[in-house]
Amino acid sequence: MSDDIVSDIKRDYIVNLAKQGQRYDGRAFDEYRPISIETGLISRAEGSARVRIGDTEVVVGVKMAPGEPYPDTPASGVMTTSAELVPIASPDFETGPPRPASIELARVVDRGIRETDTIDLEKLCIKPGEKVWMSFIDIHVVDYDGNLFDAASLGAMAALLSAKVPYARFELGADQPMPINHYPVSTTAIKLGPALVFDPGLMEDKVGRPRLTVAHDEHNAIRAMQKGLIGGFTLEEVKEIIATSKVKAREMREQLVKVTGREADARNTKPGH
Repeated sequence: MSDDIVSDIKRDYIVNLAKQGQRYDGRAFDEYRPISIETGLISRAEGSARVRIGDTEVVVGVKMAPGEPYPDTPASGVMTTSAELVPIASPDFETGPPRPASIELARVVDRGIRETDTIDLEKLCIKPGEKVWMSFIDIHVVDYDGNLFDAASLGAMAALLSAKVPYARFELGADQPMPINHYPVSTTAIKLGPALVFDPGLMEDKVGRPRLTVAHDEHNAIRAMQKGLIGGFTLEEVKEIIATSKVKAREMREQLVKVTGREADARNTKPGH
C-alpha cells in the first residue's frame, strides 16, 4: 500500500473525527499540549533555550558579534534568523541545503520578532556607520511532532530573553542583557474539515489545510500573520482564530516571563510602537 493511500486513510479518519467535534489525541480544539521552557543550555551561546510542546522539541541559540551595519540603518544592530531541520528529528527531513520548510519556519519566526520591534536594535549600535552588534538566532529542531512554528517562536523569545550582549569578550565594557522592547508570541491553527484546531499534532500537521500563524504582542495587538498550505479561511474563521490566539498567546507569555524572569524593557510602550 502506497504512502499516498495511507495518507488518504489517515486524513479521512482525522477529518471525520473533527466533524464529530473530536481530535485523535482527545484534546479540545483550542487545547495545547504541555509546554516546557528551559534556558541557559548552551554555554558558548549568548542566549539559549529548549522548548517542548508535547513531543515536539526545538533548541534555539543566540550568537552575537560586532559587525558592519546596513547602509540604510547605520545606527541599528542586525538580526538574522535561520532554522535547521535534520533527519534525526523526522524521516520527513533531509540533509542538504535549506529546503522550503526550513526557510518558511525561519521567516515566520523572524517576522514575528522583527515586526514587533522585539529587540531594541538602536541600543545594539557600537559606533554609528561603523560597528554594531549582529544577532544570529539559530533554530534547531530536535524532534518533530507537529506545530514547529509555535515551538520555534517561543524558543527564540526565550533565548533572546536569556541572552547577554558580550561587551566584555570584545573589550567594549561590561556585558548587558539583550535590550528587549516587546514579547511577541505566535499561535498556530490549522483547518481540519470544518474545525479550527490549535497546536496541530504531527498527523494534523500532515493532513490539515490551510494553516494560519498569528503573532500577538503583550498589548494583544496583532504584529504578524502567516498563512500556509493550500486552501483558505472565511472572514469569520480568521476572526475566531485571532480571538483564540489572544488568549493562548497570553497564557504562553505568562509562562515565558515566569521562566526567564524578565519583563519587557519598554513594557509601557503603546501598541504598534
